[in-house]
Amino acid sequence: MTLPNSANIGENNPTIDTRLWTENITIKYDDRIISENLSVKIPHGSFTAIVGPNACGKSTLLRTLSKLIKPSKGEVLLDGKKIAIYKSKEVARKLGLLPQTSTAPEGITVANLIAHGRFPHQSLMRQWNDDDEKAVLDAMELTNTIELSHRFVDELSGGQRQRVWVAMVLAQQTPLLLLDEPTTYLDIAHQIELLELFTDLNEQGNTIVAVLHDLNHAARYATHIIAMKEGRIIAQGNPKEVVTAQLVEEVFGLKCIVIEDPVSHTPLVIPLGKERTSF
Repeated sequence: MTLPNSANIGENNPTIDTRLWTENITIKYDDRIISENLSVKIPHGSFTAIVGPNACGKSTLLRTLSKLIKPSKGEVLLDGKKIAIYKSKEVARKLGLLPQTSTAPEGITVANLIAHGRFPHQSLMRQWNDDDEKAVLDAMELTNTIELSHRFVDELSGGQRQRVWVAMVLAQQTPLLLLDEPTTYLDIAHQIELLELFTDLNEQGNTIVAVLHDLNHAARYATHIIAMKEGRIIAQGNPKEVVTAQLVEEVFGLKCIVIEDPVSHTPLVIPLGKERTSF
């Protein structure tokens, strides 16, 4: 088993501090403005978590970074060029996206769906080969989906399906991974398993950007946090600097205390509920 390796990507230069960023973008749905004049830099080699309350623009930002949404103003840049000028297949060789909701073709098996992750690498001159086979097998092993390979996707549980979609993105073998709520439908054990996998990938050189709902997971695993509210960036930076009681109350409206996690030594958010009398 090998982790997807970004070392063979020509643009993966450790001297570059960012490969993906936005410059003063405005994002709209019809006439409704979601975000305005938004400038974000994803640090190269980081595990960046985007956090914030529901409907604050997290997933919209992620989709815009991946070229799925075109900003009405401003630019998204990938490796120094406007992402809009790239062909979709070019983007897919640089950047893998796990959307929040995905629909598999009816009657497709797990192995065949994961193999779709190799599509960006196919062409008339370059058909399926041993490298593709190995990429799919490695992705299935990393996500513990080998035993599901011959089953139909539409008969799987929500958690099993989520791991299969993650495997498809990993099979794509891109140096940049954008993940929209990747732990959705997973029990706590599989959540931690995936977050540990993303950390391993990050340590191997991949840049990870993930929308996460669990602030404590974000603080524990991410190296960089972007906190959003109402389409705006409220704070961004190292989790130890960003995750404070003041920020949690400002962004989420939740009173809390923040202590040091005794295991990871990262910020740990403890909500302050109502005082209750024990009997």
